[in-house]
Amino acid sequence: MTARLFMALLLSGLAFSSAWADFLPADEAFKLSLSETDQGLEASWEIAPGYYLYQHQFVVDTAGGSLELTDLPEGVPIEDEFFGESVAYYDQVSITIPTQGDPPLTLSWQGCAEQGLCYPPQTIALADAPASDQALPGSADQQLSERLSNAGLFWVISAFFGMGLLLTFTPCVLPMVPILSTLIVNDGGQGKTSTARGLALSVAFVIPMALTYALLGVLAAMAGTNLQMALQQPAVIYSVSIVFVLLALAMFGAFNLELPTPLRDRLDSLMRRTPGGRFSGAMVMGILSALLVGPCMTAPLAGALLYIADTGNAWVGGTSLLALGLGMGAPLLLVGALGPQLLPKPGAWMVRVRGLFGFVLLGLALWFAERALPGTVVLWLWGALLVLLATTLYRTASLNAADAPASLWQPFTGAVAVLAFIWGGFMLAGAAAGYDRPLQPLGFLQSPAGSPQQQQEPLFQPVTDLDDFNRALNDAAANNQWTFVDFTADWCVSCKVMERDVFARADVREALSGFQRLQPDVTANTAADQALMQHLQVIGPPTLLFIDPAGNEYRSARITGEITHADFLAHLSALPQ
Repeated sequence: MTARLFMALLLSGLAFSSAWADFLPADEAFKLSLSETDQGLEASWEIAPGYYLYQHQFVVDTAGGSLELTDLPEGVPIEDEFFGESVAYYDQVSITIPTQGDPPLTLSWQGCAEQGLCYPPQTIALADAPASDQALPGSADQQLSERLSNAGLFWVISAFFGMGLLLTFTPCVLPMVPILSTLIVNDGGQGKTSTARGLALSVAFVIPMALTYALLGVLAAMAGTNLQMALQQPAVIYSVSIVFVLLALAMFGAFNLELPTPLRDRLDSLMRRTPGGRFSGAMVMGILSALLVGPCMTAPLAGALLYIADTGNAWVGGTSLLALGLGMGAPLLLVGALGPQLLPKPGAWMVRVRGLFGFVLLGLALWFAERALPGTVVLWLWGALLVLLATTLYRTASLNAADAPASLWQPFTGAVAVLAFIWGGFMLAGAAAGYDRPLQPLGFLQSPAGSPQQQQEPLFQPVTDLDDFNRALNDAAANNQWTFVDFTADWCVSCKVMERDVFARADVREALSGFQRLQPDVTANTAADQALMQHLQVIGPPTLLFIDPAGNEYRSARITGEITHADFLAHLSALPQ
């Protein structure tokens, strides 16, 4: 230990004799990131050009002494002025720290600049690193961003295509299936749509959708980490909701929604070999569908945007999200190809299907707008929509009974109408009582004095800007206290769900009692909001951060997106505080 300290002082003294050089600070020359793996804790360094790390200076100390590191990656042999024959790492290196047995307490490393400056050993505490069997939910976005950063362009494109395939089966993307089915069902009107025709419509739908994602990728690279937030602004939300209401009215036959004739004819002429003219509508719907999915906050999409914003490369950003869009569109091509074979021939049933899809589009409009509306208003609207749907279904079932009494669809449609009417009535009753939970519309009967949120003291301390945030961290440091940060916004649906179902629970409040709890509200997306989000590399709400008393974020514990009550408690129990 004495020899190590003497060597550290000797090497650090070289910094003064080399003051003429413009050297980077140690934390910029050797950027460290920690992440969990199945084998243990992985420490990765991004090494600036012209700098290197020593292999033999990786030291991990535990309560029982120094931990032997095996299977270190191969480095570059060098002849060092001070250490003699050594092995060095350039550009990037990762080591795995076993977490079985005595937990690692500290990690030390040392590096030099090729121009002659050697830094003193750098040490960080690992007491806050989770054990390898404590998987922390919610850190998928950062892990994805780091993996993409370490991969080649081919693997990045492949990864984005694969993510697109997976995103197809999320609630955000599934509405594209009935939208595309609507295009196929309403195509032509004479005879049954051919497989080639259905596939061509799908291509016309998918390609513009993918190109829209490519444009979003370029914007993400140029605009940084605030694009996701820009897509969730109330003006954007209301605009897209209005578009879906207009589309629903078109399904109900209120009017024909088409592009101007010259533009429509020009677009359709590109595929004139295929009979008919619905391709322009498919293109427009593909673009609108991409905008529908954009504001969904899923960990893969958040990690993708974080990676693209970090690269700042517009070409990489556009290509990556183009691959994402094509991946999402691949299953939709199957819908287009198989749909004409599965759907019956055009007839009177199409009018009823158009009406059904009209209600689907109204539901999408309300689902999209509810993040920017008060909860009680949302409950009123959902209740009214269900009652209207029930009335329409009952009328349809009655007409069908007169035309074809033996059909099995009449009792089924009637049963759905009754259920929709009952649940819609419950929602209207809950809204009249001031309640705001669509899945528990009569929950107010269990708490007549008001909802749990109304009876509890505020859990969070509001934070308005970066200076306010730093002052709060200084207070936490003085009290040796961890800080929990919850980024929220009025238009964030997941934020409202977590406020209601997670942060209002007594056991969660008890578990958070030892934390300083901060809540930046980024509803207005002011310059101060953007500066704070950029400082912390936050894509958008909901994002939950855990910061130790020294002011360092426990990055692997970050949660992006919605988390359940049980998962959040498990997450907290794995934190070392």
